[in-house]
Amino acid sequence: MAEEHRCEGHHRLCANNCGFFGSPATLNLCSKCYRDSEQASSAKIAVEKSLSASASAAIASVSASSAAAAVPAEFFAASRGDAVAAAEEAEAAARPRRCSACRKRVGLTGFRCRCGVTFCGAHRYPEQHGCSFDFKAAGREAIAKANPVVKGEKLEKI
Repeated sequence: MAEEHRCEGHHRLCANNCGFFGSPATLNLCSKCYRDSEQASSAKIAVEKSLSASASAAIASVSASSAAAAVPAEFFAASRGDAVAAAEEAEAAARPRRCSACRKRVGLTGFRCRCGVTFCGAHRYPEQHGCSFDFKAAGREAIAKANPVVKGEKLEKI
């Protein structure tokens, strides 16, 4: 009985009630729960920074442009996850339900080409629908972006 009381004073169960022991150094959490809470807090800080950076970039672009349109208040209030979900819903609602080449109903199985048009399985390839997207220019741009020009400094002659 005395041993149980002595152990209780030094060892406390995790604050998340996971069954493991916590310590005051880890805010009465076990090592796993403490690590998870640290990762969650760092992720939250990163999301807040990205939202504030995108908001400040939007404000800068609006103030730099001569347009008198103001940034809507819901832009700042919505979190990144809500904005992404709303964008996906709007895209799904605006997505055409028919192939642009043969007008066949595609439903959810439609293929969106890089030219921005939806096609059925038979017309999904660029050769089949006369795609207007410039694949060569896109390839050149991707190669140029992936392989920047690197020049070393000239050596000084002795």
